[in-house]
Order: sequence, then C-alpha cells, then structure tokens
Amino acid sequence: MMAKGYQITNKDNDTKNRSYKADEGGTHIDVDIRLDGKRLFIEIQTNELDQYDIIRNSIAQYINKDSMATDVQTYTVKNLGTIYITVNDTVPYNPLKREYDIHIMSDKHLTAYN
Repeated sequence: MMAKGYQITNKDNDTKNRSYKADEGGTHIDVDIRLDGKRLFIEIQTNELDQYDIIRNSIAQYINKDSMATDVQTYTVKNLGTIYITVNDTVPYNPLKREYDIHIMSDKHLTAYN
C-alpha cells in the first residue's frame, strides 16, 4: 500500500490492524484492514469516483438481488465473500462529490491464509 502512495495512519502489531490514507487534490481514500482471527475485513471510504467505478464495474455481475436495499448495494462473489457499497451525499452538499463506503467481508470458509 505504501508503494502506491498511501500513508500509514495506524498500525497495531498486536491485532495486526492497519489504516492507510491517501489525500490528493481534494479527494481522499481511507483504507482499514482488520484481521479478525483468520478472517480479513477491508473497509474503503473515498470520495474518488474512479476508485468506486473500478470496484463496482469489476463486481457488477455478482449483484445479490435478494438483499437489495435502497441505501446498500450488496454483491456476493464466489470464493471471495460479500461486498457492501453505500453511497452518501457529502456535507456540505455537492452534486458532483459523493462519499463511497465499500466493505469487503471474506466468506466464513475463507481465511487470510487462502
């Protein structure tokens, strides 16, 4: 992550949790990586539309129509896990900027060692 220009903001060697941040020209990307036992959780908060588009376009075919909610898009990817995407308006309101929250939760049968 640091080779891609992210700065580490929090590093906890006991729990093996990491937080990274990238700020550039009014946009931000915050990545939290949490290891819970052997399962890996990734949370991405960004207002960068390109980052959102890359992730959404790569998983668009895996949308889970059974768990559609108005606020949350849910994708179930085989051999990966479940991805939840939430899109919110920014404060103060700007129609060109939105906040994207992307949560990647590994399948319960997958571990960080896979």
